[in-house]
Amino acid sequence: MKAFVKFLVVSGFFVSLFVGVGNANAELAPDVLVKQTADDVLTIIKNDREIQAGNQQKLYAVIEEKILPNFDFDRVCRMVLGKNWKSATPEQQAIFQKEFRSLLLRTYSSALSKYKDQVIEYKPMRYEVDEKNVSVKTQILQSGGQPIAVDYSLVKGTAGWKVYDIVIESVSLVTNYRSQFSNEIRQNGLDSLNKKLADKNTVAGLK
Repeated sequence: MKAFVKFLVVSGFFVSLFVGVGNANAELAPDVLVKQTADDVLTIIKNDREIQAGNQQKLYAVIEEKILPNFDFDRVCRMVLGKNWKSATPEQQAIFQKEFRSLLLRTYSSALSKYKDQVIEYKPMRYEVDEKNVSVKTQILQSGGQPIAVDYSLVKGTAGWKVYDIVIESVSLVTNYRSQFSNEIRQNGLDSLNKKLADKNTVAGLK
């Protein structure tokens, strides 16, 4: 179950992020952005022979291009570190953002490599034009199993809608990471957390 939850976390980020940032995308409703990106990106995953054959570097490149530039990293990092963000030095914050970004890249890559034509069902959505914070609700339909509820939290800024959290079966990605990281910081400090993330990223070939 843990492996599949990880898949959902990743696919959730993946399909909820829109390709590129610009006026045309900013004018689209957040749920429309979710669906259009899902159709585009999952098609790439299914049809790219090199990715299907296990080309990790090409999958990294797709994630770098299509996903990571398109969510609110500053907001996510602040939420994940919580009170530890304010007490961190600018250098520690910068290192954490860099290593956390690579952590997400690794997680996305691992999960997307397991994509097997799961179906995404989109729930009807209503929101006011002036709203800046919304939730896009979907379900992952899996053969022989119960649907998995996946909600995407998006915030609207000057660059349009961006994702800052995913909630899977009432479990928040941000809250989950904050719990893990706070334990390490409390015991050994933020520098220790940054080093452990960096070491894992290096092993994965992300240095």
